[in-house]
Amino acid sequence: MRVVIIGGGVSGLVAAISAKNKKNQVLILERNSKCCKKLLLTGNGRCNYYNENQSIKFYHSSNNELLNQVIYHDNLLKVTSFFNKIGIVPRIKEGYYYPYSNQSISIENALILTAKEKGIEIHTDTFVESVEKEGDLFLIKTDNKCYSAEKVVISVGGMSYPKTGSDGNFYKILEGMGHTIIKPLPALVQLNAVGSFLKNWSGIRVEANIKLYEDFSYVKEETGELLLTNYGVSGICVMQLSGFVSRGLDLGKTEELVINFLPAFCTCRDDFIRLLDERNKSLCLRDISELLDTYLPYKLVNILIQYSSISLHKKWNNLSFKEKNELAKNFVEFHLPVCGTNSFNSAQITSGGVSLLDIDLLTMQSRLIKDLYVTGEVLDVNGDCGGYNLTFAFLSGILAGSDICD
Repeated sequence: MRVVIIGGGVSGLVAAISAKNKKNQVLILERNSKCCKKLLLTGNGRCNYYNENQSIKFYHSSNNELLNQVIYHDNLLKVTSFFNKIGIVPRIKEGYYYPYSNQSISIENALILTAKEKGIEIHTDTFVESVEKEGDLFLIKTDNKCYSAEKVVISVGGMSYPKTGSDGNFYKILEGMGHTIIKPLPALVQLNAVGSFLKNWSGIRVEANIKLYEDFSYVKEETGELLLTNYGVSGICVMQLSGFVSRGLDLGKTEELVINFLPAFCTCRDDFIRLLDERNKSLCLRDISELLDTYLPYKLVNILIQYSSISLHKKWNNLSFKEKNELAKNFVEFHLPVCGTNSFNSAQITSGGVSLLDIDLLTMQSRLIKDLYVTGEVLDVNGDCGGYNLTFAFLSGILAGSDICD
């Protein structure tokens, strides 16, 4: 049986390896000059490819209720078993899996070497222009040749990092074949805001708690390192919320972050006021800026004090109740309206894609076209930071390839 895998990223290579047996002839068509181009960007080149803390809550889709059909214990065991079979040696740090070499190229090498050992053909620099089914055969037209196959796996990625070849061209092809496409939007991406203070706080890093509100209703919160930028905010805690923001803004909803810059010391305004009351007892000669200086970078302290319309040189005891409350609000409940996200050029993954309603999630086979499989980021599944997106790429490739092999 002739099997063609369109896309030589992680999911495509895994599907090819899993589909190959003595009877199946497996061919990968990759548009780039080499496979796994996007993988090399993962985790700043270190490649966090799995996480031992697995739960559906780390995965997101427009049809969340379907995820339990694919994200469950026995399926995840298939993923870790696959890692062992292809020779990946893990370095596990706080549940995060990295190749022991700390280099993403080690994952690439393990996949490509296994594919070659199994006799899988890889044609690079091959751009697929169309896929059509005639009878029991698929006809795949590329920029330099036509191929035929009994089974096809589409593993082309989404729209994140388009310079790696993920430009979304296959959404139209899949839509033309009858599939529903949930609008692709940037996820795990930086958020844009508006404010005269942005240029001043650019470059500051702090540990913060961030709550997301959509149309003034609480959605979710994250705690971690926050990077303040001249366009808004970044950092893992921001990126974990960005998929919700991206989808909400596209639907015309208001999105707002409420930032607590002192989560280790305060959970509310009253905590902040009590903290400063106590600190002022022994440091009463210091002004407001000096009292807060060792808690946060002085630059941010001064920005937040001035944003509260309070003089930097005022003493705590000289503030009115209203001024203390305003200061507390801006240090532990800073309201930051979000007006947009950075583009797909900055996004780590894509939110949206082929609707899960169109896919048999036990096998990743299309419910609309027999013998057509869809895996990885082109599907309407996106995960949090922490190896979850690569986990889904591995898992969906294993499920598709194993069904073909059987």
